[in-house]
Amino acid sequence: MFDLTMFSILLPALAAGTLVLASHVVMGRQVLARGIIFIDLAIAQIAALGAVFAATHHELAHLPGSGLWMPLLFALLGAGLIALLEKHAKAELEAMIGCLYVLSAVAAMLLLAKDPHGGELLKQLLSGQILWTDWPALMLPGLCTALVLGLLLWRPALLDGRAFYPLFALMITFSVQLVGVYLVFSSLILPALAVNRLNGARALLLGYGAGLSGYLLGLWVSASWDLPSGATIVCTLTVVCALIRLTLARGGKWSQSQSGR
Repeated sequence: MFDLTMFSILLPALAAGTLVLASHVVMGRQVLARGIIFIDLAIAQIAALGAVFAATHHELAHLPGSGLWMPLLFALLGAGLIALLEKHAKAELEAMIGCLYVLSAVAAMLLLAKDPHGGELLKQLLSGQILWTDWPALMLPGLCTALVLGLLLWRPALLDGRAFYPLFALMITFSVQLVGVYLVFSSLILPALAVNRLNGARALLLGYGAGLSGYLLGLWVSASWDLPSGATIVCTLTVVCALIRLTLARGGKWSQSQSGR
């Protein structure tokens, strides 16, 4: 059963998940449409590398906001490189994105190799600490999410052009800080896959519903059974999205069989 303490912890965590989903469901559908599935994992890992770089260089760690602008700078550089690769090596783009992910992951490991707290920092960046999110930490991500969504409502075509990459990098940077690399990838791809065969507003609404259900269930299970929050949400999000995908597939087959009679 929920008590007030659990509710006070889960509410800002759920708000963080909602903020992440607000931009990621839309952008995840664009990622699938472009066929660059691992761009989110790569950019998230590159942003995490920026956070590691800031944390391991004391001259940067003392600068105001270095834990945010350094990951953002890395993410923007990574997004720019991927945009350049899309222009000149599109046939091999997915493989190159995978290489960028691996290189940024091992670079972070090398930077943290001699740091006594390196393992904990790396775990935090990968799995996140969404359960311990507080309201002040949501203010700047919330403002940026509202601005980006407003921009996309005004100019939806931005998703189809090269402006997609810097906007994507911006949202990924905030998301990694809030929920970690694994949940960033899951929030982008799983709801988008669940409704990939649908179009228009129905697809977005169902994608948001799938994402919120997965987050809510994962947070409840994590808090109730004292499990790692990020890993638990990835599992519940996978189950919810898989069930929705199977339900839509069975419904489509049933409709086809009815129309064929």
